[in-house]
Amino acid sequence: MDTAKKYVISGRVQGVGFRFFAERVANQLALRGYVRNLDDGNVEVYAIGPEAALEEFKRLLSDGPRGARVASVEESEAPVIHRYKRFEIEGFW
Repeated sequence: MDTAKKYVISGRVQGVGFRFFAERVANQLALRGYVRNLDDGNVEVYAIGPEAALEEFKRLLSDGPRGARVASVEESEAPVIHRYKRFEIEGFW
């Protein structure tokens, strides 16, 4: 049974390839959802998948890519949105 989580990652997480990192890791874990930059400098991630994969995803998000300095990862429960068939970067352009 899939569940969904939303993560808000703060710190030095924009301009360091964080969205590409999250997309790559999510695809490796077979998660669905999105990652996007927020106006306040944080990054928001919405992910759908098995609980164990979501736990691993959060652990990897806490590390981030080289160049990032993750200060915190806030996790919250979220409803499963079925329109997401893959993991994507939103607001890319």
